Amino acid sequence: MMAVETQAQYTTSYMMNEEHQYMTPEDEWDRDLLLDPAWEKQQRKTFTAWCNSHLRKAGTQIENIEDDFRNGLKLMLLLEVISGERLPKPDKGKMRFHKIANVNKALDFICSKGVKLVSIGAEEIVDGNTKMTLGMIWTIILRFAIQDISVEETSAKEGLLLWCQRKTAPYRNVNVQNFHISWKDGLALCALIHRHRPDLIDYSKLKKDDPIGNLNTAFEVAEKYLDIPKMLDAEDIVNTPKPDEKAIMTYVSCFYHAFAGAEQAETAANRICKVLAVNQENEKLMEEYEKLASELLEWIRKTIPWLENRTAEHHMRAMQQKLEDFRDYRRVHKPPRVQEKCQLEINFNTLQTKLRLSNRPAFMPSEGKMVSDIANAWKGLEQVEKGYEEWLLTEIRRLERLDHLAEKFKQKCSLHQSWTSGKEELLSMKDYESASLMEIRALMRKHEAFESDLAAHQDRVEQIAAIAQELNELDYHDASSVNTRCQGICDQWDNLGTLTQKRRDSLERVEKLWETIDQLYLEFAKRAAPFNNWMDGAMEDLQDMFIVHSTEEIHSLITAHDQFKATLPEADKERMATMGIQSEIVKIAQTYGIKLSGVNPYTNLSPQDITNKWETVKHLVPLRDQMRQFAAQANIIGPWIQTKMEEIGHVSVDIAGSLEEQMNSLKQYEQNIINYKCNIDKLEGDHQLSQESLIFDNKHTNYTMEHIRVGWEQLLTTIARTINEVENQILTRDAKGISQEQLNEFRASFNHFDRRNGMMDPDDFRACLISMGYDLGEVEFARIMTLVDSNNTGVVTFQAFIDFMTRETAETDTADQVMASFKILASDKSYITVDELRRELPPEQAEYCISRMTRYTE
Repeated sequence: MMAVETQAQYTTSYMMNEEHQYMTPEDEWDRDLLLDPAWEKQQRKTFTAWCNSHLRKAGTQIENIEDDFRNGLKLMLLLEVISGERLPKPDKGKMRFHKIANVNKALDFICSKGVKLVSIGAEEIVDGNTKMTLGMIWTIILRFAIQDISVEETSAKEGLLLWCQRKTAPYRNVNVQNFHISWKDGLALCALIHRHRPDLIDYSKLKKDDPIGNLNTAFEVAEKYLDIPKMLDAEDIVNTPKPDEKAIMTYVSCFYHAFAGAEQAETAANRICKVLAVNQENEKLMEEYEKLASELLEWIRKTIPWLENRTAEHHMRAMQQKLEDFRDYRRVHKPPRVQEKCQLEINFNTLQTKLRLSNRPAFMPSEGKMVSDIANAWKGLEQVEKGYEEWLLTEIRRLERLDHLAEKFKQKCSLHQSWTSGKEELLSMKDYESASLMEIRALMRKHEAFESDLAAHQDRVEQIAAIAQELNELDYHDASSVNTRCQGICDQWDNLGTLTQKRRDSLERVEKLWETIDQLYLEFAKRAAPFNNWMDGAMEDLQDMFIVHSTEEIHSLITAHDQFKATLPEADKERMATMGIQSEIVKIAQTYGIKLSGVNPYTNLSPQDITNKWETVKHLVPLRDQMRQFAAQANIIGPWIQTKMEEIGHVSVDIAGSLEEQMNSLKQYEQNIINYKCNIDKLEGDHQLSQESLIFDNKHTNYTMEHIRVGWEQLLTTIARTINEVENQILTRDAKGISQEQLNEFRASFNHFDRRNGMMDPDDFRACLISMGYDLGEVEFARIMTLVDSNNTGVVTFQAFIDFMTRETAETDTADQVMASFKILASDKSYITVDELRRELPPEQAEYCISRMTRYTE
């Protein structure tokens, strides 16, 4: 009955339409007509029970409806109870005119509520006219129990009927079309009770052919559990062809008010749950922010000392391990922290948005855990990280240079020592003593070639000395062994120079001797060759076969033979002269210790040495191929990232349609970016191969891997932040009740004055407000700037602009609404008990509310 009492508190006048069939009693209560006896019986019982349900609140009741209202006292009391208002003081006398005066006061009060009474006067009530009394009570019921019922823009009888139809629609054998025969089988009443309190009736066991049982079940349950008195008799309803409509409406309206009160309490509980749930969620976000911020700051605090450690290593392997650890930090340890930082900023922005939407104070993190504190710590981390990477690369270059110089030193020393191997023994040889002139000249040419080679190797020795000096200057860890080896090479080089000069002197001396011998050999050859030819001719002639056929031929042969014999002495003299030359050669050889070989040997230089050196040089060609592949990929990915950054920057500005469509577009952008990650990973692989090959500079591209990484991180952060901004706009739109057209209008106005890609200067913001019809003074504009730029950044973001434009039209749960909801749950008491909270709210919200409420003291 709470709903009836609540409705009775309305004080505004309700002007009723005179044509409404249920507010014109003259149509129903014609004094010349008689009520159907069955209907009259039903109305007497129903109206009496209805009046007593209210009068008992004042500690009284009536027995006979036409007699107990005759003096007007209980009638006035009834009106005071159901309206909650005080009526004029009644007359205390028992005379007829006193009774008429009291009844008139009651009727005047009814008329003051907008009800037009026709054919009902105080005299009829005082005289106990049953029909007029029932008509008056029906008018009161209509005004205070039925008139204010409103369901889906229908009111009074239509509203009550529609409410019954909605509540009983799911039930079998129930079809409520009116307030008479639709209720005869009792199923409609049972369905109403079961719909709201299924624990009171087992509807599945009800039978349509047992109307009296169904009706009595409904009456008993309503009286026992719902505080609705029994106003009808089951037999009267069943045995009447058409039950009285007014009696049925009166009884059914009690169900509406009983359940409407429960629904109101449920609505109040839901409202409190909503507020508590928002508070719980906000506190959870605050706790998560504090936890994430603490963990992230602690990780930064522990990571910075590691990055600040600049202890150099002596070996490339150790430094490469440090570089690999740094790569693991970049690939494995830092990306989750980047995501945490991004998520932290998103959570903070979302939390602040929710707090603004619910009219709650802004969240202020613990000291040292502000977003700006985390951003500064992160900036410091990245600065140290950059310095550490630069130091690593510098140190690796230094060690690379040292290792390169050390290896070059070893190679040049090995080549030099390989070249000098046996050279001292060769220069000390006296092979020229047994050589011929041709061999001496060959040795001389060979020695001249050696001298040229020696001069060419002078540069190598100087390079070895220069490399050793640079290794000492770069603090090479094994400089002592380098110095020892370098000194040995220099000493050996000086000795080779001395031996080379000595051998040259010896070869020049022997060559001059052999030139003399060669002149003697030439003179001997010139003289021996004709003589040898003469003997060969003579031997040929003596060995020739004689074939003659006449005496003349015989004489001719003899003459020739004689002549040959005559030349023999002269030939002997020539033989002696030639032998003298040979003797002179032997004498010179014996005098100067020259060993005669009898031949003039010559030697040729093998080209194999040159071929071997060439094969060594060819081995160094294909070392630079890797960098071109990296450059080609970087020149594609770098502009792609820049293009996506520009596209995302224009998405929230240029995309038409609803926020959901913008969100879908941004999600698609995000998915495309995530799908592109494989190209970044491939580029990382190429970059790693280049660094493993100790190649750090690439002239084929302007993009470094650091540029790509930073651009990729910024791209991920930008798309996440843009999506978050649209999500916050959706939250704002839904919470504030803003239409899509309003948002589009706000966006168009913002874009028109936006010259900084998503932000407006104060002057542009002022111009935007003026263009939208605001009349701004300096003080008012300063106040607005404190709302949209609370951090004094000097710019106005689109989110701040939306918050400002929608702040005054927000439909949020105010403190008064929440307190009113608590008062409903507390049954209008100034306090609420723990049991009431636990009964009306879900367990989690109830305990949360109890833990934060203070004890009530009078």
